[in-house]
Amino acid sequence: MGSIALLAKELGYQVSGCDENVYPPMSTQLENAGIALSSPYSAENIAKDADLILIGNAGLPRGNPAVEAVLDQGLPYTSGAEWLGRYALQDRWVIAVAGTHGKTTTSSMIAWILDYAGLNPGFLIGGVPSNFGESARMGSAPFFVIEADEYDTSYFDRRSKFLHYRPKTAVLNNLEYDHADIFPDLASIQNQFHLLLRTIPATGLIIHPTYDENLQMVFDQGCWTPRLSFANTFADDSKQQAAFCAQLLTEDASHFKITVNGRDSGVVQWGLTGRHNMNNALAAIAAARHIGVKPQLATDALCEFIGVKKRMEVIHDTSEVRVYDDFAHHPSAIASTLDGLRKQVGDEQILAIIEPASHTMKKGTHETVLAQSVELADQTIWFEPPNLSWDFATAVSSPTTRVTRDIDDIITWATQFASQSQPAHIVIMSNGSFGGVHTSIKKRLQGTQ
Repeated sequence: MGSIALLAKELGYQVSGCDENVYPPMSTQLENAGIALSSPYSAENIAKDADLILIGNAGLPRGNPAVEAVLDQGLPYTSGAEWLGRYALQDRWVIAVAGTHGKTTTSSMIAWILDYAGLNPGFLIGGVPSNFGESARMGSAPFFVIEADEYDTSYFDRRSKFLHYRPKTAVLNNLEYDHADIFPDLASIQNQFHLLLRTIPATGLIIHPTYDENLQMVFDQGCWTPRLSFANTFADDSKQQAAFCAQLLTEDASHFKITVNGRDSGVVQWGLTGRHNMNNALAAIAAARHIGVKPQLATDALCEFIGVKKRMEVIHDTSEVRVYDDFAHHPSAIASTLDGLRKQVGDEQILAIIEPASHTMKKGTHETVLAQSVELADQTIWFEPPNLSWDFATAVSSPTTRVTRDIDDIITWATQFASQSQPAHIVIMSNGSFGGVHTSIKKRLQGTQ
């Protein structure tokens, strides 16, 4: 919603907003754009003279005081996603990136490739690409890159948000069960993905991994658009019949070669790690080629791709300890991120600090695989959410694991780890603000707290 506010401001609207938890980097962007932001949700914080109210989907059910004020006063309203589709994306060539993992990073890569090629694309991304320093802009080209989330649109529109975007180029990175608060099972998510397929024109293109069983089940329901595959580096080699492939030049996937239809098409060497990011790069290069950017130019662009804030973003770096801020919100994302780091740092010590903040994690949907997801870390600290209906401590129990509900404990243990294990790597994983633990650990290590 913050990114939508930035686009509306750029389009000439007078914009103000209301939210519950406000924190950087989005709060900083809004402030710099001159967008007034009030907190918490309340009737008083709703602009009564607004021409249109946009209502997001996170934490805004009936009963929310801001929502009730909009309804009671008869103010005109719509969802953020519908406003985008109607007023920002009309007459644009939309490149939409969907999937359980990698949406933010892949969207950022595509936007950067197009910008590097001199196309000045528009984009809306659920994070802040470091190459741009902003999460959204309208751009001057026909092309608009959008992170296409499958989460529902609003309390009054239960369809996935991406159904409002009408893409011409669609990247489907992967598909796993997630969002247990709104989807009862995988089939219900697949249904939304199939509805997305129904909106993509026959003149468009669907880009997907060569083997993802859950996506294949979606395609089997019917597909009316040409498809292009990229190699799924997590699948068996026997299944790799992809147009876009990558060959590792280093184990940590910080250096790899791209081939397109069997022909060498460039080399990527960058600061990112992990095969998941190599997959993201393949998808981004394929999407850029669909609109005319040659793969060689795309790989050159990715060599200068810095990354995305809160996606293995280095927030503290000395010869003794490096601290990373990461968004990982799902066991498979945690595992692949730690795999990339382990292959980069070898035997150096890794501490994973994890807040399972997503609804799916809190519901215990992934209870049986949480412990396994952190096997590549030397030590793990889990922050236990309050009011769980299942035994969290038992689910994550291992000789190298600690569980706490106290942020101060985490800061103390992380500082001890850094002093005893050098060089040390501390990865903080959360899709929320995590009580400011990132800043607190950084200050403690710098000796300023």
